[in-house]
Amino acid sequence: MTYHPKSDFLAVMMERGFLADCTDYQGLDDALIKGVVPAYIGYDATAQSLHVGHLLNIMMLRWLQKTGHKPITLMGGGTTKVGDPSFRADERPLLTNDQIDANIDGMKQVFAKYLSYGEGAGDAVMLNNAEWLDTLNYLEFLRDIGRHFSVNRMLSFESVKSRLDREQSLSFLEFNYMILQAYDFLELNRRYGCLLQMGGSDQWGNIINGIDLTRRVLDHEIYGLTSPLLTTSDGKKMGKSQGGAIWLNAEMLSPYEFWQFWRNTTDADTGKFLKLYTELPVSECDRLGALEGAEINAAKIILANEVTALLHGTEAAQAAEATAREVFEKGGAGEDLPTLTLSRQDLGDGISIVQLFVRSGLANSGKDAKRLFTDNGAKVNDRDQKDAGLMIRAEDLAQPMKLSAGKKRHALVVLQD
Repeated sequence: MTYHPKSDFLAVMMERGFLADCTDYQGLDDALIKGVVPAYIGYDATAQSLHVGHLLNIMMLRWLQKTGHKPITLMGGGTTKVGDPSFRADERPLLTNDQIDANIDGMKQVFAKYLSYGEGAGDAVMLNNAEWLDTLNYLEFLRDIGRHFSVNRMLSFESVKSRLDREQSLSFLEFNYMILQAYDFLELNRRYGCLLQMGGSDQWGNIINGIDLTRRVLDHEIYGLTSPLLTTSDGKKMGKSQGGAIWLNAEMLSPYEFWQFWRNTTDADTGKFLKLYTELPVSECDRLGALEGAEINAAKIILANEVTALLHGTEAAQAAEATAREVFEKGGAGEDLPTLTLSRQDLGDGISIVQLFVRSGLANSGKDAKRLFTDNGAKVNDRDQKDAGLMIRAEDLAQPMKLSAGKKRHALVVLQD
């Protein structure tokens, strides 16, 4: 890409690695220079929390606001009732209205950490597409909006095509999703003057649909911008770990575990992640990312501290680093380690050590846990443990028990009286 942006926002997007594609670089750049640009990203309420996979786009909204523009976080209270079929092998489970509302409440807590909401020109606003989708008249919608969509073209989109090529069922309900998302952009432009939709590169087709629809119905010029779909240097999808999703709500994942996820970044990803997930100057990110050997570990601690401080606050980041030092340098237990609390009823006559590894999140299954023991990767209270048949009883838990999977993942087991 040889375009040289004049606006601060596009310059940041390009320099830090946020930008995959844009529908009209020059047009968007001119709009960004001319005045405050309202821009949105949509989030369907499919879980109680956002996860690390959402963090790239949240940082895009944060930079948008820092460069003088207006972020819109669009909650999918309406579209969640349909479910985005993009690149999925099967239909999403349908949620009740109460579940959707509870999920939105959980997600709001995260956005408040990154964006400043209010009534001012550059203040972020949170909207819910149920505002216009819940009251749609079906026949009017078909006549006024549906006639602008070509089924032939919709079938050509990769998100749909990949599902059909594998002969996996795509329901009519899901097929409507891309029309509803396009309609979101139209309504946001009509009601709130929104000029830009952003999202991951898997949303390119949906974004183009919204731009085309808005031009046809309102004859307005609007824009789309996508971020790359991130994978780690070893080819894994960003945000997935051995223990599952890396949630952004502290109730679902402790600040220590969040910090540890970033501390465990591979050497090759450290510089890239510093640019995307922190606000350190690009030159500093490049310098830290170029370190080698033992020195790169200092860069990973800076990465973990910076990212954790943005989400959970500076004190939580400092506490997580202190716990990590205690665990790894002094062999201590650390107060902030993830903790599995068992009642005497849970314990019964005894519980297998394999089950403790599974229930504490250090292993995904009994088979996974047994492999740790076979490969000499399991420790109990900092001592190698090779006996996968070991039974743990109440007297063994008179003091908290520390479990370790490899050198970097730890948990405590506590018996509640």
